[in-house]
Order: sequence, then structure tokens, then C-alpha cells
Amino acid sequence: MRVYPYPRLSGPVTARVTAVRLRGPGDAREQLDTKGYSVVEQVVALGRAERHDWRTARLSLTATVPAREIEKKGHWSDIAVVAVLTEGVSNARTVARLEPGAEGGGEWTGEIELDRDDHVDRASLVVYVVATVGGIAGRIIASTDREWVVDVTADVPLRDRELDVSTVSFARGSEWLRSLRDAPWIVDTSGRMPTVRLNSDFEGLVALVGAQGSKVDSVVGEMLLAQMCAEVWTAVFHTAIGDLEIEDDGTPLFPPDWRGAVLREMLPDVVPGRSVEDALREVHMRRAGEGSWTDLQPRIQYAAARRAEVPQTLATTVRNIERLDQETHA
Repeated sequence: MRVYPYPRLSGPVTARVTAVRLRGPGDAREQLDTKGYSVVEQVVALGRAERHDWRTARLSLTATVPAREIEKKGHWSDIAVVAVLTEGVSNARTVARLEPGAEGGGEWTGEIELDRDDHVDRASLVVYVVATVGGIAGRIIASTDREWVVDVTADVPLRDRELDVSTVSFARGSEWLRSLRDAPWIVDTSGRMPTVRLNSDFEGLVALVGAQGSKVDSVVGEMLLAQMCAEVWTAVFHTAIGDLEIEDDGTPLFPPDWRGAVLREMLPDVVPGRSVEDALREVHMRRAGEGSWTDLQPRIQYAAARRAEVPQTLATTVRNIERLDQETHA
């Protein structure tokens, strides 16, 4: 554990990428689709871009700092929040200053730009909180515990570069899996990161998910993956909302890890028109019995489906099936 000669924030600092815009030759612009970045994995996959001649990527960021602690303790002044993007291979470094939200509080927003010519592989994105402490300016008083990874070449936003999906026989697995032997898959949120477990006993499932087989299999597999992704979002939302720390005055706190990122991502669709803090309080109260928890379930399902891009995938699946049907009859 590192010891600092000045007081630092004890509360968590979190950051999330909220949008990615790419710019190519002739000022051509493209918005990276939401499947290109993951708030759970905290990875941006720029290889997913539809156009391959992009030159710069502009990442929109939202950082959350423990504002109450800053106000209560009063050790720090001239607070600044900066995002730093670095890559060891190319020795590239970019710094951007974030601005406090219009409504005050702990949210800071801004953008940082990645120049493609300066990067060859993976860059790390970290947010720092800087302040004047004891008359000395430029002290780092906090930073994000887990950096975002910005991958220039990957087309899937995975930190470990492998899909966090395990294939297992439910019928011959552990006792809790045997009780679910008829399920094609389940989302396991008991570990540090959520994991999808595919049931190898479910005939043809592994091949479909792996895009093996005919064109029809590939089309159906894409729809299955979208549905699976929606279930992951739903499961991690319920896990996150069910494990909140509560302050003495009853205020629920955002978890500092991927659970907090998931909540901040989904709450605007679950409780629209409210700040994320108010939305978290509303959902927590309903889950605790003060209001209808059941009435929120369709909104949670809607938020999960949006992030998994189920509507777009379903529309594409229908079009592809119609096209394949026409090809067959022709």
C-alpha cells in the first residue's frame, strides 16, 4: 500500500465512455455503435468501425467523484478532473480536462481524442482528480481503480481478448446447474465479472452461438447472441441494485466497480427524466417495498434490450431471413 504525505480521497472515482465518434478523410464522421464499447468490461473496440479509414476517435466521458467527501472534509481546493490516455508500445500520451456537470454534484464530463497514427495496439484510459493541498497545487488526490482499455484493432470489446462464455454440461455439472438442465444458458453474476454459461446438452446451441453451419444458422446465431446479451444486462442490473451500500441518511451509493457503471448506463431508461442519483434512489425505494417493484420490470427489460441492440438485430434477422427465402425460391 502506497503512503502519501497529504490527504487523499477515500471514496471511489469511476469513469465510463458514453459515446465514440470517428472521423475520416474529408471530415467524414461515424458514430461507433454501442456494441463497440462495454461498460462492464470497460473496453472500447475501435476495430468494430464500419469504415476502416478513420483517422481520429473522440471518446465522450463521464467521471464521478465523491463530491460529498470533498465538501465535508475541506482538505482540497482548485479541484480538477483530467483524463489521461497512454500507450506503452507507441509511447503516446494524451490529456484532456473534464468539466463539472451543469447540475453540480459529482459528475464531470468531457471528451478525449485518440489519433490513429499515434497508436498501434491498446491504450489505457485513466481519470485523475487533481487539487491544491496544503498550498501545493497539482496534487493527485484520487484516480480510477480500473482503467478503460481502448483497442485500436479489436472488433469485440473484451478485456481478456476472449469471450467470457463457458460451455458446460448442466446435466453433469454442479448441483445448482443440474437443477437448471433444461435451460439453454444462464448468466452467473457470483464472480468478479459476469459469466455466461452455455448448456452443452442443449442440441445445436454451441454451434449456433459460434456461428458454425449454414447462412440460416449464422442469422439465428446473431439473434441468440443479442438475446443472451440482453439477459446479461438484466442480470447484472438486478445484481447491482441488490448490493448497494446505504448512507446513514438512507441514500444509496453507486458501487465503485462494473456494477456502478451498469447502473449509470441503464437508469436513464429505467427511470427517464431524472438524474441518475434520483433514479437510483427511486429504484432502491421500490425494491425495498416503497412503491411497485413489479412496474419497473418492463423498463428494466427495455433498457437491457436497448443496450444489447435487440431491436436492430431482430430487424436485421427478419430482413436476412426474407432475403434467404427469396434466394431459395429463385
